[in-house]
Amino acid sequence: MGFGLMVIGDEILSGKHQDQHFAKVREMLAERGLRLDWVSYLGDERWRITEALSHSFSGSDVVFCTGGIGSTPDDHTRQAAAAALGVPLVLHPEAARLIGERTREVGLEVTPERLRMGEFPEGAELIPNPYNRIPGFGIHRHHFVPGFPVMAWPMIEWVLDTRYAHLFHTQAQTEKAMRVLGLAEATLTPLMERVEADHPGVRVFSLPHARRSTTDPWEIELGVKGPPDRVDAAFRQLRAGVAALGERIEEI
Repeated sequence: MGFGLMVIGDEILSGKHQDQHFAKVREMLAERGLRLDWVSYLGDERWRITEALSHSFSGSDVVFCTGGIGSTPDDHTRQAAAAALGVPLVLHPEAARLIGERTREVGLEVTPERLRMGEFPEGAELIPNPYNRIPGFGIHRHHFVPGFPVMAWPMIEWVLDTRYAHLFHTQAQTEKAMRVLGLAEATLTPLMERVEADHPGVRVFSLPHARRSTTDPWEIELGVKGPPDRVDAAFRQLRAGVAALGERIEEI
């Protein structure tokens, strides 16, 4: 089981708004000993959202989806989720009550258009919204919240703390790295493959940087990450392999 994030909205892809969810969700997961495994950005196209959700519903990941759950013509996430699951949209009675209460509080009429915000895929559960009480919904390990950070972030935290607390700090991860100078990345590939093969569960990473020097153009941040009880041995093997190639190593 991994954790994924879908950020939905034309305003993100057009650059009118800058995405803030990626960094915040990654932070919230890290605070709980979890990690974000992937992120997708999608525009307000129902067929594309449906296609993406069909794929993620077929997997085992926990997915947070932000945006597109309102009731205006450019909101498609609720409908796309229902289509991807092959179930109808139904008005959730508790969502209808909450929407009605909030609507009357602000002096507006409760209309069918406003109640659409409570139409979720059949079988969905509510996600409480502490900002204005208009709920999001969850179904099949997918959790749908508004695009507004002031609403989305506490709602995601609620989901994590009430649904997935049993996963917190169960898969501790650490990493060690060094800076390698004067060595092309492809030269290191066989060594990296050996380290991963010799230490299951450990992943080797390399982050090359272009240098201006023509005599020493290569600089690579090279390291390993994984369970703390395996990282030290894997890093020792990686470091020894680089040293055997006769290249310079700088500490990070």
